[in-house]
Amino acid sequence: MTSDPQHNLAAPAFRQDLVRWRQLVTPAWLAAVLAGEPVAEAPPPDWRLFEVGCDGAAPFEQAHIPGAGYIDTNQLEQAPLWNKVCDQALLRLLLACGIRDDSTVVLYGRNNLAAARAAHLMLYAGVRDVRLLDGGYALWQAGGHPSVAGAPRRYPGVARFGVPFPARPDYLIGITQARALLQQPDGALVSIRTWNEFIGKISGYSYIAARGDIPGALWGRAGNDDDVNSMSDFHRPDGSMKPASEICRQWRAAGIDRQRRMAFYCGTGWRASLAFFYAWLMDWPHISVYDGGWCEWSGDPANAVVCRTGTS
Repeated sequence: MTSDPQHNLAAPAFRQDLVRWRQLVTPAWLAAVLAGEPVAEAPPPDWRLFEVGCDGAAPFEQAHIPGAGYIDTNQLEQAPLWNKVCDQALLRLLLACGIRDDSTVVLYGRNNLAAARAAHLMLYAGVRDVRLLDGGYALWQAGGHPSVAGAPRRYPGVARFGVPFPARPDYLIGITQARALLQQPDGALVSIRTWNEFIGKISGYSYIAARGDIPGALWGRAGNDDDVNSMSDFHRPDGSMKPASEICRQWRAAGIDRQRRMAFYCGTGWRASLAFFYAWLMDWPHISVYDGGWCEWSGDPANAVVCRTGTS
């Protein structure tokens, strides 16, 4: 094992532009691990691999990465606001999946936003080695790597998490903290939504009627096509993460600075979780996700809303 991201035994090198470079893995690296080949930053023998999806058990059973278990986002969040489940339920799920604070967990999704949602909540819980497959299942398939059919792998459960739960409560805030953050000189709420969502031209969701955004929030970008499952402003054409410098450049243009205390949010948490994970990979020091996002904020008549549909 090595601490040098340039040193590689069987797969393309890790990203040099990320402080936490070990946590974003390539399909080639994962394929080599599954094939038993020696790789840089190899996971321990008891590592876990999970596909994360939403009502995705059927497509998973048709084809998935060999050895993967399956986590549904309905186990992580709940209606009507799609906030995370209570801490006790999240803890039960992690223990049932055999995940402790010292576990190595590799996550991917057909929609990698679902995997990012799980990654953020595992980091919130206190799992120290959470890794995301760059580009998700689509990039795995594009690389010609094998898939298998069948039921998900069932990892043996564990009795204890290992540290007080959650270990990183600062990674997630609620509506009261979101309101307070807006009042702090060094604080910022960062809207990870499309431009048309941000200005109030569309709500973005069939189940969210309100249009607009949170007054004082900064626009952190998302996708270019009004698709709430798109984060194309953060991705290369193949779906892999853009260079960190490009992401930082577009954030700086909006006044989003790594030294500010900030909470990312979107409609219900998925896009915000991916923005959080990318900022975490870059080691931004004061980051969190506002879990309720626009769905919760717009549903409370006590909250101010701004529409910018007259802007361009």
